[in-house]
Amino acid sequence: MEMAIDTPSPAPSAASPAPSGGGGGETRAVESVRLEHQLVRVPLEVLRATARTNHRLAEKEIAAVLSSASSVSAPDAVDHLTSLVSRLHGLKRKMEEGARAEELQVQRCRARLDRLAAASAGDDGGWEDIRLKRILVDYMLRMSYYDTATKLAETSGIQDLVDIDVFLDAKRVIDSLQNKEIAPALAWCAENKSRLKKSKSKLEFLLRLQEFVELVRAKNFLPAIAYGRKYLAPWGCTHMKELQRVTASLVFRSNTNCVPYKVLFEQNQWDSLVDQFKQEFYKLYGMTVEPLLNIYLQAGLTALKTPFCFEGNCPKEDPLSLAGFRKLAEPLPFSKQHHSKLVCHITKELMDTENPPLVLPNGYVYSTKALDEMAKKNGGKITCPRTGAVYNYTELVKAYIS
Repeated sequence: MEMAIDTPSPAPSAASPAPSGGGGGETRAVESVRLEHQLVRVPLEVLRATARTNHRLAEKEIAAVLSSASSVSAPDAVDHLTSLVSRLHGLKRKMEEGARAEELQVQRCRARLDRLAAASAGDDGGWEDIRLKRILVDYMLRMSYYDTATKLAETSGIQDLVDIDVFLDAKRVIDSLQNKEIAPALAWCAENKSRLKKSKSKLEFLLRLQEFVELVRAKNFLPAIAYGRKYLAPWGCTHMKELQRVTASLVFRSNTNCVPYKVLFEQNQWDSLVDQFKQEFYKLYGMTVEPLLNIYLQAGLTALKTPFCFEGNCPKEDPLSLAGFRKLAEPLPFSKQHHSKLVCHITKELMDTENPPLVLPNGYVYSTKALDEMAKKNGGKITCPRTGAVYNYTELVKAYIS
């Protein structure tokens, strides 16, 4: 017996105001900001980071020039001042590059705000089409299909609405970690030190631990001890247990069979670092941890997921009959069932008082309409499509829905 769940929508409140003509567009805009806040936040975060970098660079260079100018001596004053002028020209070029980078992010912020404002313009199909393409580009970037994502963005003209350059920066760090190189990831941590510290990130600590382990693996014990004193000791007040375990690897070495220390030398430690970096990267830019495509699909699957979907006779029309959708729906709750409806396995039509269910002697239930047509074609005989058993129409029993 197949079940199709019908969850009634709540009746509109009498006090609720009638929707205005632009209400649908406003709702889309609000929904985009709520579910896809990264649309606006990512370029804003990049703009803030670029502005901070430019400001620090200008302060550092100007302070150095002023300090150097104050110590100019008469014999080599001309050469010294020429060097300072050359340095200031270099600073000017860097500041112009920084200004262009800031303008690019401002342009992207403006384009995305304009996109949200266009939600109420009335072009529903075009607006939804662009949103779908943005979601697909986001998914491809997270799954490392960078070339495909770039091609889709270019052909759709949505370069200002997606974050390809941000993901490409992350790709360089991810590739280095997959190649067992720590330096690019540490450089990324240094660039974002204040924000990572504010979010209480452990990424830099974990990278330092892995670098220590690699020194032990290579049997560079004295350099490992010196490295631990310089880079790991400052973390002792907050991560003492981890430090004690990793320093014990000096005794157990990489060929140990002692599980707590053996795992420190396994390949999946690098995979864990990649996952940890991705988590910090998403958090830093205000991105969702799950791809937007998964979030939207799970929202729909939540309404469709019922215990029946995971039985062997789940109809192929049900999206949850596919393994990929089932995996995506695993962590989701079952949809809330207020009322049940019976759907005929043969006709896929609703069974109700106008088309009541009939029960075969083997316990299977089908609609009256389907079994009447079968009996007319087969001289009063009914064949169960599931088991192949044959019965007389007179053996059927009418069932009543309560």
